Amino acid sequence: MNETLYHMMNWPEIEALIYSEHDNPHQVLGARETKDGILIAAFDPFAKQVGVMRSGKPEVMMECMDEGGYFACLIPGKTIPKYRLHFIYEEGEKIAYDPYRFLPQISQEDCEAFQAGIHYTIYEKLGAHPMTIDGISGTYFAVWAPFAMRVSVVGDFNHWDGRRHPMRRLGASGIHELFIPGLGAGELYKYELKTKGGLTYLKADPYANASELRPGTASIIADLNGFAWTDEAYLEERAKKNHVASPMSIYEVHLGSWKKPKEENGSFYNYRELAVMLADYVKLMGYTHIELMPVMEHPLDASWGYQVTGYYSATARYGTPEDFMYFMNYMHEQGIGVILDWVPAHFPRDTFGLSNFDGTCLYEHWDPRRGSHPHWGTLIFNYGRPEVSNFLIANALFWLKQYHADGIRMDAVASMLYLDYGKNDGEWVANIYGGNENLEAMEFLKHLNSIVKKQVPGAIMIAEESTAWPKITGDLNDDGLGFDFKWNMGWMNDFTNYMRQDPLFRKGCHGALTFSLIYAYSENFILVLSHDEVVHGKGSMLGKMPGNREEKFANLRAAYGFMMCHPGKKLLFMGQDMAPISEWSEERSLEWNLLTDREEEQPDGVSLNQKMQNYVRDLNALYRKYPALSALDQDPDGFEWMSCLDADHSMISFVRKTEKPEDTLLVVCNFTPVVYEKKSMGVPFCGKYKEIFNSDSVAYGGAGNGNPRLKQSKEERADGREHSIQITVPPLGCVIFSCTPIAEPERRKKKESGKEKSTAKPMQKAAKPVQKTTKRAGRTEKKAE
Repeated sequence: MNETLYHMMNWPEIEALIYSEHDNPHQVLGARETKDGILIAAFDPFAKQVGVMRSGKPEVMMECMDEGGYFACLIPGKTIPKYRLHFIYEEGEKIAYDPYRFLPQISQEDCEAFQAGIHYTIYEKLGAHPMTIDGISGTYFAVWAPFAMRVSVVGDFNHWDGRRHPMRRLGASGIHELFIPGLGAGELYKYELKTKGGLTYLKADPYANASELRPGTASIIADLNGFAWTDEAYLEERAKKNHVASPMSIYEVHLGSWKKPKEENGSFYNYRELAVMLADYVKLMGYTHIELMPVMEHPLDASWGYQVTGYYSATARYGTPEDFMYFMNYMHEQGIGVILDWVPAHFPRDTFGLSNFDGTCLYEHWDPRRGSHPHWGTLIFNYGRPEVSNFLIANALFWLKQYHADGIRMDAVASMLYLDYGKNDGEWVANIYGGNENLEAMEFLKHLNSIVKKQVPGAIMIAEESTAWPKITGDLNDDGLGFDFKWNMGWMNDFTNYMRQDPLFRKGCHGALTFSLIYAYSENFILVLSHDEVVHGKGSMLGKMPGNREEKFANLRAAYGFMMCHPGKKLLFMGQDMAPISEWSEERSLEWNLLTDREEEQPDGVSLNQKMQNYVRDLNALYRKYPALSALDQDPDGFEWMSCLDADHSMISFVRKTEKPEDTLLVVCNFTPVVYEKKSMGVPFCGKYKEIFNSDSVAYGGAGNGNPRLKQSKEERADGREHSIQITVPPLGCVIFSCTPIAEPERRKKKESGKEKSTAKPMQKAAKPVQKTTKRAGRTEKKAE
């Protein structure tokens, strides 16, 4: 053994390397300048010989300094040359650039910003990133694991041997990094961690941009910089848009079960195929946005994506990251916004994921009373740790920036805000003030929303929050959380429970129909009939409705009509626009056959499901056409009750308005199976009232009870109003009128000229019920009116 070389060895450090316990292998590997020349060292436990190859010079064979696989040599020179290592094994050889000759690509400023929780592009530093350094292409790996004794990159390229590519720890930051030349997109990899107790295990990369298709759990090197986006004009227009005052009809989608190429679990279309089919359908139906149930990588299909293990990975079920970029870009080219479900409230305990990442409770809170959901069996993020908060905030920005998402719908916000959410006494710990509010989560949400507003113009932040926590959509400067919209879970629960009632008993729970208007303007709400309402024995939307088949459809048409006219943006889960009787399941496609099956009971043979789809399509068109249904959605001036106390008839009427009186719409909803003819309804002003939409239209499967002729208001009091009209109110129906005001001077002039007789009465007499014979769905019924 060369004596000079021997005395240059740092034997304790070499021993730590050989025993896989070194967290700064660059100290004893790679090349460095000495007074005796350039010292080059390499380690490979399976190599028999290792040589140093330089351009134009003979190969220098290295000495084996330790039988564990440590090799070194001295070559003449004062500066480190560009070189490659030649590994010779019993069964072959390999030539590669030395991973330990490269400097860190993460700066001290990066580390300090990450430790402070304000490195909003940390996903560009951590993870696996193909790049070129000093003219050599490869992949740069970095992972945060502050309490691990040693971290290595492993994969097929090194036979999953954690001894071969140990990483360098960057000071007190807890970040470990390594550049491995020659590795490119498509390679599988994981991190091997060794804890201070000696336990060695594998973890997927928390910042991986791609993941292996389940049941595989490895991360995949991916390059996100190759896709050519063409949605610049769309994004510019989005940045100028006032979403609060614009129509927003959202179609919630689970990509894996919207359509399947084969009716078997695990059969999926590619993102690119889904883009074209889904965009065509969304445009046909008139939705403004789609909301995708989580597309972040998850191991269990039955979790629907809400048990995330790959927060920075688009799930491999439907293709590659570039395929998903195509999906997003195509939607934008078609003028369709895309909102992504996002789950920062909890994560699963899968051992390859975030749980106990570096041998400690790194991402989760260490106290199970704060770090565990006992009912869900999942773990809760430690929002008070800056690096964890940074991981999540950067993740939301990642989807908004890298994939051009139009918004984020945040799942289970209530579980984040309350320390005692879903827990019994003794299972939770109060905050420093003795309350049940999660102060760290509050600060995290405010931080997140403030940064999104600054960095992503036009992006929408939506909270699924099911309690009365104040100011969810309140201004950050007014102690609000800063969301743009909140799911109206109260309306959903009240209204679905109301619609479940037999019409005979609805008068007993009339308040459930009207209560939502008491708080409708306390937040910027989205009315939702989501996937949660059509699973776990709750029945489909049609299945919730009482009555026979025809009555179920009539009830559902009335329900959707009321929802569309109620203040707030709209969301409907996929499939419910064609009214299947079965609940949704992620294991099968939607029942598209319902649209084409012939229904002999219908005069035209068209199924009621197809007619329901047409109905929802026309409702969306109505919603987008008339500004009154959205322009003042979050302003009390945009809504006014005409009649909300008629519980005995389960009937309500109201107007939706803009700042222009001529935009006013009158809405009448009847939730009983009774036709009312010549029903006097109070109206907001003197004018002409034209029926523009009727859920009882024959085209939608109804009986055709309606108002084909224009209605002129009269000075007859009804519902406490000076003016009224007499209309036919359809059974289990929703009817909408446009309202054209007539100036009072014009009416007086007509009266004076004798063209119009005054019919003003001090008060309308109570209408007597009459018997009307109507024929509906092959049955003849006597109906009181």
